[in-house]
Amino acid sequence: MEKVERHLTRKHKQLRVPVLPSEEKMIKKAAVSAGLPTAAYLRNVGLGYQIKSVLDNQRVEQLARINGDLGRLGGLLKLWLSNDPRTREFGKSTIFAVLSKIEDTQEQMHDIMRSVVTPKIER
Repeated sequence: MEKVERHLTRKHKQLRVPVLPSEEKMIKKAAVSAGLPTAAYLRNVGLGYQIKSVLDNQRVEQLARINGDLGRLGGLLKLWLSNDPRTREFGKSTIFAVLSKIEDTQEQMHDIMRSVVTPKIER
């Protein structure tokens, strides 16, 4: 006897939820930031799933790049401080430029960290 495979199908139902235009914008914006279609976003929220934002992942990647930049800048500074022969031509202006770049890069990092911590959805 041959086995017959039966596929369970789920009938889709649509729920209609009245929302204000401002609420619609907020919901759609949240769905976009989560990288989901609006229906999938609302289904996940309604079922109690934790929504993870795609933007957060992008910011983490930015932070990783900035961290690499800081490491390279710190390496240059360390070479100069250790009187490495490769840095003989580094003058004070070069060192001050590296220190300024480090400060700018740290500020970039702080801005991105603030944007991750501060919710983007306007209430």
